[in-house]
Amino acid sequence: MSHDDATLRPEFLPGPPERPTGPAVLRGLRRRCPNCGEAGVFDGYLKLHEACTACGEDLSHARADDGPAYLSILLTAKVMGTLQLFVYEWLQPSPWVMAGTFSVGVVAMALYLLPRFKGMIVGIQWAKRMHGF
Repeated sequence: MSHDDATLRPEFLPGPPERPTGPAVLRGLRRRCPNCGEAGVFDGYLKLHEACTACGEDLSHARADDGPAYLSILLTAKVMGTLQLFVYEWLQPSPWVMAGTFSVGVVAMALYLLPRFKGMIVGIQWAKRMHGF
């Protein structure tokens, strides 16, 4: 037996079984643990618990970085920008009314989506066994 035997190389050994991505993503969007779906995943607005309080799943490995912010901005800009064009065409409100209402709407939508997208990214990382999960 030589060291070049393909059956002994670690990249050909079976890895851990895959986890279902769909349920993990949906649990993350609901801000729940990607493993059990019972307990909340956040300790505050965006700070993750070190571990799930229900099942004990270690969540300290999660690294969402800037992904949730990019997704929040992308979806908020698309929805609110399109809505702004339709409102202007149909109702033609004054510029101050448009600026005031859409400023509040954009901030509210972005702040609403941010923790949900972070939970979704943590769910994807958990399902794909990224960053030590």
